[in-house]
Amino acid sequence: MRAIWRVLAGQRDLRLVLSAGLISMTGDWILRVGLVYRVYALTGSTVASALTMASSFLPQVLLGAVAGVFADRWDRRRTMIVANLLLAAGLLPLLLVHGAGQVWVVFAVLLFEGIVVQFFSPAEQALLPRLVPDEQLITANAVGGQVQNLARLAGSGLGGVIAAAGGIAAVALGDAASFVISAALIALVAASGRAEAGRRASASLGRRVTVLRAELADGLRWAARHPVVRTLMIFVLVTSIGEGIMSTLFAPYVRHVLHGSSQAYGLVAAVQAIGGIAGGVIAASAGRRVSASRLLGWGAVAFGAVDLGIFLYPLGYVAVWPAAVGMVIVGVPGALTLAGAMTLFQRSTDDAFRGRVFGALGAVEGVAILAGTLCAGFLGQAAGIIPVLAVQGGGYVVAGLAMLVTLRADRTGRAAPSAARPAQVIDAP
Repeated sequence: MRAIWRVLAGQRDLRLVLSAGLISMTGDWILRVGLVYRVYALTGSTVASALTMASSFLPQVLLGAVAGVFADRWDRRRTMIVANLLLAAGLLPLLLVHGAGQVWVVFAVLLFEGIVVQFFSPAEQALLPRLVPDEQLITANAVGGQVQNLARLAGSGLGGVIAAAGGIAAVALGDAASFVISAALIALVAASGRAEAGRRASASLGRRVTVLRAELADGLRWAARHPVVRTLMIFVLVTSIGEGIMSTLFAPYVRHVLHGSSQAYGLVAAVQAIGGIAGGVIAASAGRRVSASRLLGWGAVAFGAVDLGIFLYPLGYVAVWPAAVGMVIVGVPGALTLAGAMTLFQRSTDDAFRGRVFGALGAVEGVAILAGTLCAGFLGQAAGIIPVLAVQGGGYVVAGLAMLVTLRADRTGRAAPSAARPAQVIDAP
């Protein structure tokens, strides 16, 4: 805990960014839990659940890598502010949804929100190393993971209750308010959001497109040539397929396998945060003694093993409480995995390329989650919910073991020499 307080006490900008994230992610969890459960309750279809999640992740496939270019070109802090305001406004059409006939509005809104997030996420991830010294980076990422877990704890529990009491309109308004507050806090950050980049100049539209393609190619070449980044991309690809499966089938799992209510679903989704908070403390304390690659590898193995237990126990005993206990336990390795992965990505990438690499990461994640989501939607009805969910846990175990083997020669994740020279940047808002 002392390591956490040291970092927070000395870094005002980090406190502001984390506070903004806590508020907006709490709203996101309210929306996510409320929407997924309500859409499934309205339609009774795992395919509809899959389409709900696919609407969120399709933009990652189409725009993830391209949006990363702009995270390196634009002021990252300003990008985050504008994105938050657009995200708030984009939720308002959900007020029109009152029954199964308007479910298409949910899909359209989530598609828009997903597009905006593609510009927000790489900007946020690329800005964080500017806010703390390198030796505090693992601790800062661990604290960021704790913020996510606190948001999950509060938002998931509230999402089930709000969805039951006020429907989709209530969860939409709650999330919109969180984005507005988040934008206000980020506006107070003093650190520069501009990336280290080349000179800027005006040019014709054709020249701008050419330079955009060159910048995108630079980032993709970096990711392909850097061995640690390349390995991490493969890890994200494998585990994100499982996350797509989990996101699609967990609500049907609670409703039909465990016979739980919307409040039970919100509770089970929320309590993982309890273990995540504990895991964040462990990761922050171990940041100076344990390599980021070990945190990632062993965390993923343990995460997958516990998930397998959660998904398979109803074969012999049906009740909600074991799932809740398992979700608390799995939060610990989940926090270790997140802190290790983010630190390795940040340390292994130069600042001038960081937005593009995180954009490429988002694209890989989006392809994998979309594939997992669509497969889960159809296979959940054909093969059953439990067998398909078990793929998620097994994928984490295999991916974690692979990371321990392939990253054993790199225990620090320090940045390697540049793999390419950044293309000229020609405009910035």
